[in-house]
Amino acid sequence: MNALRIAWSELSRLLSIRMGRITVLALVTVPTIYAGLYLYANHDPYAALDRVPTALVVEDSGATGPDGRPLDAGREVADQLLESADFGWHEVDRAAARAGVDDGTYDFALLIPRDFSAALTSSSGSDPEQARITMLTNDANSYLSTTIANTVATKVRDAIGQKVSQEAVGTFLLGIADVRQGLQQGADGAGQLEEGLRQARKGARRLVEGSTRLADGTGQLRTGAGQLHDGLTTLANRTASLPDQSRKLASGARQVADGDRKVANAGNKIAGAVHAARTTYDAGRADLVAEMDRLGIAPGAQDRLLAIYDQVGTKVHDVDTSVGTVRKQLNQLADGADRVADGADQLARSTPALVDGIRQARDGADGLETGAARLGKGAGTLHDGTVELRRGLRQLTGGAGALREGLATGVEKVPDTNEESRRQIAETVANPIDVRAHSDAAARNYGAGLAPFFLALAAWIGGYVLFLLVRPLSSRALAANQQPLRIATGGWLPPALIGAVQMTLAFAVVALVLDVGIVESLRTWLFMILVSVTFIAIVHLLNALLGTPGQFLALVLMVVQLVTAGGTFPWQTIPEPLHWLHEVLPMSYAVEGLRQLMYGGDPARVSTAVLVLAAYLVGALLLTSLVARRHRVWTPSRVKPTVVL
Repeated sequence: MNALRIAWSELSRLLSIRMGRITVLALVTVPTIYAGLYLYANHDPYAALDRVPTALVVEDSGATGPDGRPLDAGREVADQLLESADFGWHEVDRAAARAGVDDGTYDFALLIPRDFSAALTSSSGSDPEQARITMLTNDANSYLSTTIANTVATKVRDAIGQKVSQEAVGTFLLGIADVRQGLQQGADGAGQLEEGLRQARKGARRLVEGSTRLADGTGQLRTGAGQLHDGLTTLANRTASLPDQSRKLASGARQVADGDRKVANAGNKIAGAVHAARTTYDAGRADLVAEMDRLGIAPGAQDRLLAIYDQVGTKVHDVDTSVGTVRKQLNQLADGADRVADGADQLARSTPALVDGIRQARDGADGLETGAARLGKGAGTLHDGTVELRRGLRQLTGGAGALREGLATGVEKVPDTNEESRRQIAETVANPIDVRAHSDAAARNYGAGLAPFFLALAAWIGGYVLFLLVRPLSSRALAANQQPLRIATGGWLPPALIGAVQMTLAFAVVALVLDVGIVESLRTWLFMILVSVTFIAIVHLLNALLGTPGQFLALVLMVVQLVTAGGTFPWQTIPEPLHWLHEVLPMSYAVEGLRQLMYGGDPARVSTAVLVLAAYLVGALLLTSLVARRHRVWTPSRVKPTVVL
């Protein structure tokens, strides 16, 4: 008798009667009912939160924003919540909300107080105040509803905080932009100031040079004014008698002019007489020629007589010319003497004024010398001031350059923003982290996330209930003294086959009816069968080894694995003393392998799970073989067990 005949014998026993077949069929559906019904009930609870009754109370009275526009933040929040329809919101008053949360009409309530908007706008003033919202919860309604309510409150707070932060940062950045513009204008102005100071330094340099020349010139002016004063003093002293002398000169000049006029008149008379004599002489030559002709003087003699006559005429002409020249000179002398006399008279009249002018010039030169002294002192002071001015302008130029560089550096450090960039910066500061989820393996929904755990648990439960009907070891095979491994394998095969059918049905329901989104369908189905036959081998071992207590121990082991497998929360969250149980118990690897296959995870982790489960399967069969070897010897406890189910 081989293992297959032992298994077939057991199956025939189970299926030989109608009730047995019904029982087997019922046992086949146990894992499907357990896992399928639970996963169906929890397929996607988050998609049905809009059916959760919740209260919304809006008491906000509004406020005026920093820009002068009215703000009704409470109403805006309420409208967003109502529009999103994430929950079954009912807008009621405070009393109705409290009463509804107390009696279970509402799972929780969100209260927006009267000063909500006013508190939000206070952040722009000197006395900021936190805006508050109140969440009313009641764990007696549902503990998870309280957790969800706290999550809603956090999201509302974050959304409002982001909006307020964005507006505040936008206002701040606008101020920064104004500061940057002011710094830029200041830098430009400092540059212009620096350039102007450079020009002023050049002017100050020329002013120093000019003040130096002015000081030197005022010294020379003072010296010259002193010399002029001395010279005018000498001139005034020497011209003091000039009026009297000029008057005497005028009187003498007039007398000379009168004498010259008399001489000129006498010369005119003499010149007239000489000229008359010449005219008479010239006329007498013709008379002489005529007389000689009358007398019959020979022409030769006439020529000699005329030559003598002409010699005298030449002298007469010369005398007449000389006398005419003298007469002209005498007239000129007389005229010049008259002019000299007139000039002398005018000089005599002007001399007193000239003398007074010289005295005034002397006095003015004295004042000029005094003024030049004061001017020299002032020029020295001016020179010292221009030197200090030049030194101060040098320092001012350096300071203006440092100011320009500092302002330019400040401009570079202040970001250059426009309306669009300020909006982007405000959004980034208000929400600095952009969470972009990327999953190497993702479950479709909440039910899909729980499916690996409940499928593994269903496989254990399915194997557990089978041994309420299946005998772990064949009595006939033991009586026939068959090989232990053959007996163990023959006892394991019938429930293993039923377990495979259980997993096939459960897989069909989960994958096709519930549509949890399995990535590796074929491998998942095969892995589920491996999980089932492994768990059946373990439960088989416990039942073969201990009988009824082994059945109870299999139940305890299921509870322990339910806690340590990490099916709902990460296994690291269980108490540390239980961590080693997670590492060694098979359901941990069953859940791990199903997750990787259903979500499309790491194949290496699937391989590890397969190896561990296969090791459990082989180990359980080998240990069951040892138990079968021992059971070939009958003992009183086997004939009459202490505990029987």
